[in-house]
Amino acid sequence: MFDLFRRPKPGGPEAMRARLEGAMAKRRLRGWNPPLENINALVASGGPKLLARSRELVVTNGYAANACEAFAANLVGDGIKPSSLITNAALRDQVQKLWLAWTDEADADGLTDFYGLQAMVAREMFVAGECFVRLRPRRAEDGLLVPLQLQLLQSEMLPFEKTETDPNGNRIRCGIEFDLIGRRVAYHFRRRHPGDSTDQRLAVPDTVRVPAEEVLHIYRPIDAGQIRGLPHVAPAMVRLFLLDQYDDAELDRKKTAAMFAGFITKTAPEDPMMGEGAADLDGAAISSLEPGTMQVLLPGEDVKFSSPADVGGGYEAFQYRTLLAVSASLGLPYHLVTGDVRQANYSSLRAELVEFRRRIGQLQHGVMAHQLCRPIWRRWVETAVLSGALNADPVIARPVQWIPPRWDWVDPLKDIQAQVLAMEAGLTSRRKVVEATGYDIEEVDRENASDAQRAADLGLTYRASPGETQGARATPVQEPDPNSSDGPSDSSAGPDLQQE
Repeated sequence: MFDLFRRPKPGGPEAMRARLEGAMAKRRLRGWNPPLENINALVASGGPKLLARSRELVVTNGYAANACEAFAANLVGDGIKPSSLITNAALRDQVQKLWLAWTDEADADGLTDFYGLQAMVAREMFVAGECFVRLRPRRAEDGLLVPLQLQLLQSEMLPFEKTETDPNGNRIRCGIEFDLIGRRVAYHFRRRHPGDSTDQRLAVPDTVRVPAEEVLHIYRPIDAGQIRGLPHVAPAMVRLFLLDQYDDAELDRKKTAAMFAGFITKTAPEDPMMGEGAADLDGAAISSLEPGTMQVLLPGEDVKFSSPADVGGGYEAFQYRTLLAVSASLGLPYHLVTGDVRQANYSSLRAELVEFRRRIGQLQHGVMAHQLCRPIWRRWVETAVLSGALNADPVIARPVQWIPPRWDWVDPLKDIQAQVLAMEAGLTSRRKVVEATGYDIEEVDRENASDAQRAADLGLTYRASPGETQGARATPVQEPDPNSSDGPSDSSAGPDLQQE
């Protein structure tokens, strides 16, 4: 007798078919026949339209705009900053001070500093999926500390449709020139933005060839061999667009329904009623209703008040589920996209922030630091040495680590206590703990030493109460006067300096 509940043998044909169910051509899957196309072909064909829709969505849709700012703020914050690893303390201080001064001059447009450029790159990654940074050497007479500046170029500046073979035998794919072994050798940029009607220039060739060593291409490769970026907002674009249309339709429906208080039925159309005015061009008469009106109706006349349908009890649940799907598509926590924390608590917020920050950390180290910060630091060190702004061997001055911005947790006290316990147990170093806050440990140590020296010069001693668990409390106490038999009086201690 056939056993209906017989399980397939491990490794048998039934088990193999179960694993390959997604490849079957059964009735429910018969209409699912996606083309087997490479991601580069998809980007080349749909890239311009996808990019245009993405930019419009971020400008016109509140959720998309909020998600873009949250993405950039968490990815770079106030900046991914360098910490030089030079062993010579004097040279390290010189390099750090020169870099800090140059960051104010880094922008070729003069609108922001180097860390502001990082934020612009992060926004472009969300909107366009990629951003190009051109390294612009400057002349000595330009008066820069280090003759180097950075120019940001949007994705539209590199034409998707430029796919051909160069006369030198190299292949040009989506505007990027590759040599015979697949290395990037040049970028063919447009001379002006295709959507900027204010930039009217003389007739010049449409594109200009820029060597690859002068250009940084910042994007997150999703598939192996991918040559152009995809907008980070792409998976959520359709839902956001349709949800925006749905909300607009609901607002218009409620607005239209609120315009009509009621409808009047009359037996004699020529008789005015309830403040009825003159008929409009279409012959329809509009009647106004004022407070305190008591209208006497003639036989056969009737007034029916408008009772428009409400959005219903499912509107809120539908919005929540749709925005939850949008947040999952964007890889952002729900409260960062919508600003809604009504259903959140400490545990749920921390759980989603831990996962979100793992993803952001991946982008910080694999994309921003690797593709943007390190090449710029390498070129900056070489330029500083060649221009005479830095007297050092570029090989010695090159080692550096990039410190991402600190994370602000839901309960910072618990995290600081956990870090202190980890240091005391030898599970981590003080350097790593300080760097996790977004600061350079060398700078923190110098500030601590300066504060301690200043406190000693003023005769102040800070002591913390042992066993405090509700926050550190330090009270400066003035040292007793050795020439006085009495201790320091309250009046001589000056103003109350107790701080929590």
